[in-house]
Amino acid sequence: MFAKLCQMEATSRLARRAVALPMVNLPALCSRFISKSSEVNNSDYMTIRTTDDQHHQKVSRSYDSKQQIRLKKVSRTLSTLNSSVPEAAAHTAVPKSESREFMAVFPDLVRDLTAYASKYDKNLATKWFVRALQYNVPQGKKNRGLACVLAYRMLAKPEDITPENIRKAQYLGWCIEMLHSMYLIADDIMDGSVTRRGQPCWHKLEDVKMVAINDGIMIDSSISYILRKQFRNDPYYTRLLEEFNEMKFITSLGQSMDLLSSRLDVTQYTMDVYKSIVFHKTSYYTFYLPVALAMHMTGYTDPEMFRQAKTILLEIGQFFQAQDDFLDCFGDPAVIGKVGTDIAEGKCSWLAVVAMQRATEEQKDIMRQCYGSKDPENVARVKKLYEQLGLPTTYATYEEESYNMIKTHIQQISRGLPHELFFKIMEKIYRREA
Repeated sequence: MFAKLCQMEATSRLARRAVALPMVNLPALCSRFISKSSEVNNSDYMTIRTTDDQHHQKVSRSYDSKQQIRLKKVSRTLSTLNSSVPEAAAHTAVPKSESREFMAVFPDLVRDLTAYASKYDKNLATKWFVRALQYNVPQGKKNRGLACVLAYRMLAKPEDITPENIRKAQYLGWCIEMLHSMYLIADDIMDGSVTRRGQPCWHKLEDVKMVAINDGIMIDSSISYILRKQFRNDPYYTRLLEEFNEMKFITSLGQSMDLLSSRLDVTQYTMDVYKSIVFHKTSYYTFYLPVALAMHMTGYTDPEMFRQAKTILLEIGQFFQAQDDFLDCFGDPAVIGKVGTDIAEGKCSWLAVVAMQRATEEQKDIMRQCYGSKDPENVARVKKLYEQLGLPTTYATYEEESYNMIKTHIQQISRGLPHELFFKIMEKIYRREA
């Protein structure tokens, strides 16, 4: 009966989407109810994350085995981890050629910054700065920078899409990536993280350690030089500076909320607190900033257009963060590129908030005792409680409903912004594995 209902719902959804949204990838949608795994084709099992900690393996091996069996009943609806790597997650939302062109600009950016630093020091500090740039900035998926270039191409008039302007948009995208890398360096230090993007965190390198704090400051400070060098003669130059400065302050507020909330009793975590952290720490600079910069560059000045874009992009940001929180707990580190630490750090995550909404007093006591503890046994108890509360199934429902809500809001945009831009951004993150 369930399979029949799923088939009917999928057929109905496909019919509606085919009429309203011809640009959506229908084959990818059709596969939503097909269970797949990287281990067994058409399997009902979900890949459970592991760590390299031997003690943790001893504690959690028997639990993980049982958990895999328990998740069998819900994994068919769990789209984020239960599909083969979706095209949107395996690739960027832009053509490979666009990604290659974007990467080709990075050496020029490094040369510009090397020359800038060499004005003040030609040896030790400059060489170290270049190493910090090359280790931290270009190693990720570069979605933020590529989103800026994508937005420029989709918003600019055809006659304005020249090689010179595309290159300027790419430089702007790299400025966002530099800002992002600065936040990652700082965040990893504050969280005590070990790996990032499949390699040791910058501060974990033996010859770096806390020097990483200053490296983040250098990377951040050099953004203004790139903006000045590339855009000072453009009429929108001041607006770019203002946008970056505002995003830095907003994101710093969000980081403060994130750190301070971890000091609260876990039972005080609410969805309002969670949304406020997400909007300020992640959504603004990850989703709104790339599009807003492209809007400035292409001559948009109507405040209502910026407001509508912000509304949609902040919603997408919350959707993205809920996925990130789920993957932090249940994702495979080999796929997501890092070992999740939200439980050990006591983070106000989507999973923790929903758990508090559902938990009995006895279960809340377990959370009070175990949440925020780095003891692998306590971490395993929290994961087990999440599964007992049915959070994998709840997340799957949330993911589907949020996607449909955002899709509807995109369709309601009325001030001339292209809907396809927002759908392209959604394609990248919906049902992602990393």
